[in-house]
Amino acid sequence: MRIGKQDNASTAIATSDADTITVRGLDLCGDLIGQIGFTDYFWFLVIGTRPTDAQRAILDACLVSIAEHGLVPSVQAARMTLAAGPEAWQGAVAAGLLGMGSVVAGSSEAAGRYLASVIDQADASGAGLEDAVSSSLSDLKSSRKKVPGLGHPQHSAGDPRANRLLDLSDTLGISGRHVETLRALAKHAPVIMDRPLPINVSGAIPAVMLDAGWPLEALKAVPLLARTAGLAAHLYEESLRSIGFIMSHHADLAISYDGPKAGKDTVGGEAQ
Repeated sequence: MRIGKQDNASTAIATSDADTITVRGLDLCGDLIGQIGFTDYFWFLVIGTRPTDAQRAILDACLVSIAEHGLVPSVQAARMTLAAGPEAWQGAVAAGLLGMGSVVAGSSEAAGRYLASVIDQADASGAGLEDAVSSSLSDLKSSRKKVPGLGHPQHSAGDPRANRLLDLSDTLGISGRHVETLRALAKHAPVIMDRPLPINVSGAIPAVMLDAGWPLEALKAVPLLARTAGLAAHLYEESLRSIGFIMSHHADLAISYDGPKAGKDTVGGEAQ
């Protein structure tokens, strides 16, 4: 991405005049509203072409698979924000999305970049995918890093969402090098890392989306859009029967204070 002054300041996404609104070369009112579904429109907006039936189906499946994830930290942040400011839905949604980083939801992007790097390594070395996978896993082990896209604290026998997405990708004829690489990692990782490491949904989503033709640079948009839908459900419920302050109260009860006692200064002496 180029930062700073651009030689050609332009956009290929949308424009408008007094009579028309044009999006990616199509008239918004005449060609799109009422004639295109939102999943197709999302693909069209990002890439500039309509998805095939298979591309639409796999994107739909990915969005559905992670839209709702329970009372994870990002959802709690959103609900607590709405409880504190009931008029600020936009602030509550933002609070939830800002909590989507490398550990929760944003991990799909990290896994996608890792899959791409293993494929690049295989292509550059000419040694083949299996060797590149083994080498990469050994490097991660030596540096004590996690394997992006593998492992789950609850679904130790296999993430059912990941399994479903990969099966669907196979059925739709989408599965390619990224899915192949992910499965090779899942085959070798338990031996090299010496622990169960099933494919998780954050590994399956980038694998199937990249094989479907979705750009690596836009991977984070998929979980962001999906979780926005889930946040909307939680915020609507929060507006009807609030649990934001209840969660805050229980968090306060669950955490013990281990700082200085009253009457002591911060270096351990008596307060003056």
